[in-house]
This record gives sequence, structure tokens and C-alpha cells, in this order.
Amino acid sequence: MSALNPTSSVPVAAPQGAHRKRGFWPGLGLAAAIAAVAMGLASLPALQSFGLSALTLAIVLGIAVGNTVFPAVAAQAGPGVDFCKSALLRAGIVLYGFRVTFQEIAGVGWAGLAIDVVVVATVFGLATWLGTRWLKLDRETSMLIGAGSAICGAAAVMATEPVVRGQAHKVSVAVATVVVFGTLGMFVYPWLYPYLGMSEHAYGVYAGSTIHEVAQVVVAGRAIGESAASAAVIEKMLRVMLLAPFLLILSSRIGASGEGAAGKAKIVIPWFALLFVVVSGFNSLHLLPAAWKATIVQIDTVMLAMAMAALGLRTHVGAIKQAGAKPMLLAAILFGVLTIGGYALNVGAAKLFAAIG
Repeated sequence: MSALNPTSSVPVAAPQGAHRKRGFWPGLGLAAAIAAVAMGLASLPALQSFGLSALTLAIVLGIAVGNTVFPAVAAQAGPGVDFCKSALLRAGIVLYGFRVTFQEIAGVGWAGLAIDVVVVATVFGLATWLGTRWLKLDRETSMLIGAGSAICGAAAVMATEPVVRGQAHKVSVAVATVVVFGTLGMFVYPWLYPYLGMSEHAYGVYAGSTIHEVAQVVVAGRAIGESAASAAVIEKMLRVMLLAPFLLILSSRIGASGEGAAGKAKIVIPWFALLFVVVSGFNSLHLLPAAWKATIVQIDTVMLAMAMAALGLRTHVGAIKQAGAKPMLLAAILFGVLTIGGYALNVGAAKLFAAIG
């Protein structure tokens, strides 16, 4: 994770206690306030119909405040904001495991797992190759857009950021692309359904394996029926579970490329990804009462919304504009691959596993 913003008046070498005294609580409070507003807006039916989650709204509001009010108070609130977009983010990803269980794999079978693995590997690999080789984007932006498109939207972008060490504006650009094309998919998929020749269950697996955000998957599934919605959510949660092994593999590849000190390979282990798997495994045991689990999930949403708000606060619109149209073009290509290639993959996998079975 990057160091504090140079514009902050808090010395980088200052003790942790000094950080907390000078700006920890004001920054934490500011991020919490933005998160609270975002969650309130996300609960409105009008915004729910567009699949806009609290995370998406939090970063939008954070960017708005970050480019108007925040510069005047950055020196006083900076440390708390940076804590939210680093430590609080990792903790939120760990608790995200309470949304997933290993038993959900059985709901879509080996075909669903195989589809998700191919989608994640293909889309991320294509994003990195096209972004760096053809569009001449920097590697971090390409990887962040690829992770968001391949796995689970904004949550995947945030989880990948500590591994690739992307700057705040690059993360914001990546989140913006998955919001745009995930929202587009939320409307396009139900419109395409009559022409796909799929059952509701098959359509749900298709939507869950290719649409970006969980909220968008829910909307696209429910537009067809409860059977489609159930299959879509299970397939999407299975895709979310691939986040941890994805981060481990990505971290090892980045380390093996020799980016450590003095040119030596340095593998950064994303411990929060391992803990995500541990939490998912614990959640699979169904030991917690439903009320406790619901409370933990709500707390996790607050933590992730605060992290997104903090990320927005540290994002300058000028940096996003400087990125240009290339990130959006990359995301558009990936959306086409997910929509068209994902459909062909789902149909082919269904036929293959039916023949084997």
C-alpha cells in the first residue's frame, strides 16, 4: 500500500501514536459519514433498481468530497483516511468470507466451477496483455480493470490493489469501468434472454459467471425469475471464492518477476486473502446463528464502504482525466468477451458436462 499523500502535513516517519493524535479520528469519522450516506442512498428503491451498491456510491461521494472539501482538511484527516483505505480494506475483504460457503459449489456443480475458472483466467490474462501491449496502459491499471471484470467488480479491484500497489486514481478508474459495464450488462442480459435458448437456471449461471458486481447479478437474475436469480447468485459467489487463489497466484507471479530489493524476487503473501478462505470455510460450517451472521455482513459492508469512501477522498479528478479513454476501451473489450465469449463458454460447458454425465 502506498505511503501517505505527500500533501499531508503528517511526517511519514512520525510514530503511529502521533498519527492517531493528529488526524486518525477525524479521518475515520469523515470516511464513516460518507459511508453512512452511501448506504442510505443504496437502500432507496430507485437506486436499487439500477444495481448501485453502497460501495459504488461511497467511492462516487468520496471523489466528490475529495475534490472539493477534503483538500482543506487533508492535513487534519489524512491519517484516518489512509487507515481506512489500507488496514480497514483488508479487514473488510476478510469478513467478506461470511458471504460465501463451500457448499455453494454443489449448487452449480463442476461445470459452474470450470466456467468460473476459465472466465477469471481468460479475462484477466487478456486484460493484462491488451492493456499493456496494445493500448500501452500501465500494468497496474490493466491488472485492476482485469480483476474487476474477471471476478467481482469493485471488491476485486480493492482486494487486488494491495498486491499490485496501484495508486488511488488507478483504482478509481478501474472501479468506474466495472460500474459502467456491469450496469450495462444488468440491462442487456434480461433483454437478450428470449434469444439465448437457455433455461432459467442456465441463464442464471451465465449471468453469474460474466456480470461484474454481485448487486448487478441479482438484478439481472430476478428480471427473469427466482430460479435464474438463485443460480446467478450461487455462481457469482463461487466466482467470488476464486478471489483468494487468484491473489495468491498473482502475488507469486509479481514476486517472481524480480521486483524486490536489489533485483531479488520478493513474493508478497496477501494474508487477507488466506484469511478470506479461512472465514469462508468457517462460514461453511454454519456454526453462527443467522442473526449474528447478518450483523457481521452488515459491519463488513460498512467497513468496505468506508474503504471506498477513503479511496475516493484520495482520488483527484485530474488524474482520472489524464488516464484518458483507453481504460474504458479496455473495459469495453472485456465486456464483449464476457458477454459473447461467456455465452459460448456456458453453452459449450453445458453440452460437454451433459455428455460426460
